[in-house]
Amino acid sequence: MGENSALYKNYEKLTVKGQQKERIDALDIIESGIRRAVPYTETLKLLEVSKDRLRIGGREYLLSEIGNIYVVGVGKGSFPIAQALDEKLGSRIEKGLVVVKEGEKRRLSHIDVFESSHPIPDERSIVAAKEMVKILAEAKKGDIVFAAITGGSSAMANMPADPITIDELKALNVMLLKCGASIGKINAVRKHICQIKGGRLLEYAAPAKIITLTLNTAPPDMPWPDMCLPDPTTYQDAIEMLQEYRLWDQIAPSIRNRLEKGLRGEVSETVKSLDAFDCSLYSVADPRSCCEAAAKKAEELGYHTMLLSTTLEGEAKDLGIVLAGIATEAARFGRPVKTPCAIISGGETTVTINGTYGDGGPNQETALGFSTKWYLDVPVACASIDTDGTDGPCMIAGGIVDGLTKARAEKMGLSINNALNTHDASNALRLLEDEIITGHTGTNVMNLRVVVVGKGGESNR
Repeated sequence: MGENSALYKNYEKLTVKGQQKERIDALDIIESGIRRAVPYTETLKLLEVSKDRLRIGGREYLLSEIGNIYVVGVGKGSFPIAQALDEKLGSRIEKGLVVVKEGEKRRLSHIDVFESSHPIPDERSIVAAKEMVKILAEAKKGDIVFAAITGGSSAMANMPADPITIDELKALNVMLLKCGASIGKINAVRKHICQIKGGRLLEYAAPAKIITLTLNTAPPDMPWPDMCLPDPTTYQDAIEMLQEYRLWDQIAPSIRNRLEKGLRGEVSETVKSLDAFDCSLYSVADPRSCCEAAAKKAEELGYHTMLLSTTLEGEAKDLGIVLAGIATEAARFGRPVKTPCAIISGGETTVTINGTYGDGGPNQETALGFSTKWYLDVPVACASIDTDGTDGPCMIAGGIVDGLTKARAEKMGLSINNALNTHDASNALRLLEDEIITGHTGTNVMNLRVVVVGKGGESNR
């Protein structure tokens, strides 16, 4: 890909300094992974439409027996799925709406596109959810509803239970995103204060057939379209999560009251079984194939490749330190992989914020964390990116560092450790001109990290 890369908006700036070969290769490897994770092509492959039949995966439907076809979608990877449906189904779509992140300017011929807010919901999130429900309310027995639900939907479409206000919902989400909890625990709360999450989209669409197209995103390799899957969590889980992270006394009384009513059985639980619905679910992109495509590119570039894991979790900067340790072992002793090597990993990391904080995100902290623990005179690059193109609440996708980054920062009078301690990774990377900018990528499977190490120690000669 090299200088012809179409993914990075600031590619030249990222590759004209430091250990250039390793930087270029790391960015090329990541780009290959992201391209494989865009669900447009896989959706086209999944769906076959002939004059009289519709085939989806292993199932077949006679068009003469189908009433209306509706499409709803929400999430950071939902547009390419909707685009494929739009092209394949065309005028057969009775009504459609896909809710995308603000800034997605593309439009479709038969499906409306609505821009919403992420990662903090706002008034548009409520409008989006209500418009989706309007379409679902029209679906009848014999109709088909396609639901393109991907990561980011929790913020981008919301129907908070009465009397929870949008301001109370915003405040809750800010607290949840700062507390350091896993996305599973965060969503246990979100699902129990919203009237469309936790499988409830299925209730609005029934008795129509519901076909969910999603990205396989959640560890350990499970799909996470919260609106269209049974929810294993309970009101009790949501309350315990808020108590565990010391948020229970900080949230709005209306949210506490809603969860307590649920605990007492005064409001209904989320959907626990699919038995009552005529539904199916297909994954059109996943972390495994994303990482495998990255690994294949690394091998083509001549690297010994190690796919470390597709499900790594934990504190972001600590993972950067761990990756530096693994890369150091490879450079010095040729284990767990000989150099030159590429170490690839995926999975969702978190950032726990206490006290003062600036701008940043987990992938930016992973990259900077790596740079603080690289001491060898061996060329290296570590690139970490959120595959949707936005890392945390900013328009930076991630960061890249090399073996000279720490010395360059010191020469500038920039303390990387201070940037990490104050969670101000974005400003540090901007000063270093090492922030990765992609814009919307069309997917959202996980965080993707690549460490490229040049030829190392005695055992590798």
